[in-house]
Amino acid sequence: MSSSQRNVDFILEQIAGAGTVSARRMFGEWGLYCDGRLVALVCDDRLFVKPTEAGREFLGEVELAQPYPQAKPWYLVAEEKWDEREWLARLVAITTAQLPMPLPKPPRKKKPKK
Repeated sequence: MSSSQRNVDFILEQIAGAGTVSARRMFGEWGLYCDGRLVALVCDDRLFVKPTEAGREFLGEVELAQPYPQAKPWYLVAEEKWDEREWLARLVAITTAQLPMPLPKPPRKKKPKK
């Protein structure tokens, strides 16, 4: 079951205060990015935040769950917390601050012309 565009858009609105946010389709679901870093996943209309030490401290008691089969566990954010815009944006900002910037992708080699 894939996640609804409506839920993804709602979460993006809620976390907009964390930085520059965007969503990208990944394996039939959604990856959420903040300032160029993958910080969360929306899978089966559930929100998963990438685990970090600072995120755990902010969350306190947290549920770990797999966003998809064979995935490492991520922090599962209860749906009732999605309405708490400032709290959710803070969680994403805290998580983003602990994640390294992704490595730049090497330039693609051009195919030789025949």
